[in-house]
Amino acid sequence: MRFKDIIGQEEIKSRLIQTVKDGRISHAQLFTGSEGSGNLAMAIAYGQYINCLNPTDEDSCGACSSCAKYEKLVHPDLTFAFPVATSSKAPKKPVSNHYITEWREAVLQNPYLEYDEWISKIEIENKIAAISVNESSEILKSVVYKRFEAKYKVVIVWHAEKMNTEASNRLLKFIEEPEPNTLIILISTDAEAIIRTILSRTQHTKFNQIDLKSLSNYLQEKKNLDSEKAMQIAAFSDGDFNSAMRLIDMEGKETFFFETFKNWMRMCFAGKLPPLLDWIEEISAKSVGREQQKNFLTYTLRLLRESIISNYADDNLLRLSSGEKAFLNKFAPFVHTGNILELNDLFNEAYYHIERNANPKLVFFNLSTRVTKLLRTKNVNL
Repeated sequence: MRFKDIIGQEEIKSRLIQTVKDGRISHAQLFTGSEGSGNLAMAIAYGQYINCLNPTDEDSCGACSSCAKYEKLVHPDLTFAFPVATSSKAPKKPVSNHYITEWREAVLQNPYLEYDEWISKIEIENKIAAISVNESSEILKSVVYKRFEAKYKVVIVWHAEKMNTEASNRLLKFIEEPEPNTLIILISTDAEAIIRTILSRTQHTKFNQIDLKSLSNYLQEKKNLDSEKAMQIAAFSDGDFNSAMRLIDMEGKETFFFETFKNWMRMCFAGKLPPLLDWIEEISAKSVGREQQKNFLTYTLRLLRESIISNYADDNLLRLSSGEKAFLNKFAPFVHTGNILELNDLFNEAYYHIERNANPKLVFFNLSTRVTKLLRTKNVNL
């Protein structure tokens, strides 16, 4: 992974490169931000640049023996730690090394890897994945060994907020008393969940969402979208790589999603059970499939967001087709400060359960009955 492969985040790239040039690499760093911002990809690119045998002023060379190993995530002085759980592959005391082959496959396929995507990859959807004290012990073992060939040993801890207290305290010892030429990068989507003693001893880099121009340029170059469509998707995704990829997957299905959403909301508002049951049968059918059900729920969340913008913000911020705008002119008043938080939680919860193979009929039935009630909630601010 090279810096040039990461979309946007130019200021962070420049700052990290400068730390290497100045010989001022902080031994413990924390990268925070959404998975779609590129913090994992940046951590790998940073390690590759540090250990490149022929770096340029702007990037690793991508051709030396060190870069070749980093590109495949197999460098002997590169260690990963990430959330895992027991499975047939690791029935007791699971650690990252039990799943390192799957990890490399997942990250090479998507350097902006999402937590749910990872959990699905290793088939532990019904378990709580964590970074345990056993993992911290493995990390400590790896850093005390002499470096094989690199200038720096690099340890990347993905979703560091998943460390339990015992694991955090054991890792703290290494952060407080680091081995020479060793770098640990903690990556987190929720820094507040990391213990304060670790937070206070790490150099923090916050990743904002990808700027829309950079993401749009990427979509034009790599996904062959025209400039208008690329910018529209970049804007709809709010600069999140994974959201942009989902929106591309939904291309050609937007009319289906809109009509489905429009009919569903009308039935919920009418409160008539027989047509709702028929709709639930249709959306839950095997022919629709879980991926399309998830994409539909993602679409509904976007329209809820657009409804709130329509009610309380500048209409110039709206990202709607003409059909969507006409429908939201009538629907948006029923989405307000009195119900939006609960509606948002409901749809996210439904997505979570569909992701984890719950019965879609039960998920959409529960969702429909609760939405029916919430649409009748009065706007207390009126």
